[in-house]
Amino acid sequence: MRWFWIDRFEEFVRGSRAVAIKNVSLAEEHMHDHFPGLPLMPNSLIVEGMAQTAGLLVADAIDFNRRVVLAKVAAATFHFDAVPGDTLRFDASVLDLKPAGSLTKVTSMIGDQLQGEAELFFAHLEPGEGVPTLFSPDELLTWLDHLRLFDVGKDQEGKPLLRRDW
Repeated sequence: MRWFWIDRFEEFVRGSRAVAIKNVSLAEEHMHDHFPGLPLMPNSLIVEGMAQTAGLLVADAIDFNRRVVLAKVAAATFHFDAVPGDTLRFDASVLDLKPAGSLTKVTSMIGDQLQGEAELFFAHLEPGEGVPTLFSPDELLTWLDHLRLFDVGKDQEGKPLLRRDW
């Protein structure tokens, strides 16, 4: 089973910024197992949602030519817990983009309150460097369609992003 910690994109500017939404639901399995009787979304899974948002932003910025792997959580701070019924809004920005890796800053908001913030470093690995292929190109395009990336995505000039054929 694959775990997706974002439900959709609300904004996506190639190589710059992405905003994604995660609805926290009592229907999710981890809500019943993490703290029985006190359902909350573990901060580690919030970091995963942040990483998925920023990782797709970075992967798109490098034309999906390398595998983008979360290599380091440089810093992470959480101000309060996310509970069922909350909507997390992940706002990711690329701080530095180099051939070998990238640094991003991601915040999570619930309503108008800052819930968490993190700096995430991603390594850019060549195919065959021991990282398994997680998605076929068709699976990735289908996932990006479901996340509405192509509905809201723009390049840095403000033109709509087009689906790519890999």
